[in-house]
Amino acid sequence: MKMGHESRRLDEQEVKIVRELIRNPRISDNKISKKTGIPVMTVNRKRKRLEEERLLRYYISLDKGEFGLHIFEAKKLYIIKFKMGITRNRYLKALEDDPMWRMLNSRFISLAYLGGKDGHLALTIVLDAPTGDQLVEEFNGKIIPFLREKLGDDAISDVITCSLDKLVRVHHNYLPAINMEKGHIKKEWPDDLIFVNEV
Repeated sequence: MKMGHESRRLDEQEVKIVRELIRNPRISDNKISKKTGIPVMTVNRKRKRLEEERLLRYYISLDKGEFGLHIFEAKKLYIIKFKMGITRNRYLKALEDDPMWRMLNSRFISLAYLGGKDGHLALTIVLDAPTGDQLVEEFNGKIIPFLREKLGDDAISDVITCSLDKLVRVHHNYLPAINMEKGHIKKEWPDDLIFVNEV
């Protein structure tokens, strides 16, 4: 159990439904029913339940990098380690409701996680920018000053960086250069290569 949520396993029908949604998030309940043999009303009920339980989430991914629009040619992973005493609750209270931080997050930060590094709270972000120079300017000129303003001048104890230059896999199943075509997983991609919850 984690953060007040009970863990549960997907049943056999749910696994089949989710696998079809992974293949094509826009698929209708009728088509899922035809492909899986699960009655359409059951598909509809189970899909709604998975959404209500927040187990299913739908995202649009507009490729702004190497396979798409080429808007963002520079991408870097940053691990920002905060000083001892900065807690998850303090971070969330200071930043996550701030409209300025949300704007920074949606414009250049493509992914962000809170976690831990060496016993410290750490913010891991993937930052995108049109050029390497703009990436540095965004990080050092906007993100770091904003974090210091909200959490204190001495809030950051270390920053670790890593350049990212070749996307190979997203969300376990999506390999853009191999199994994607017209925004979906290719029809011939085998079901046993689509991860749902088998560990």
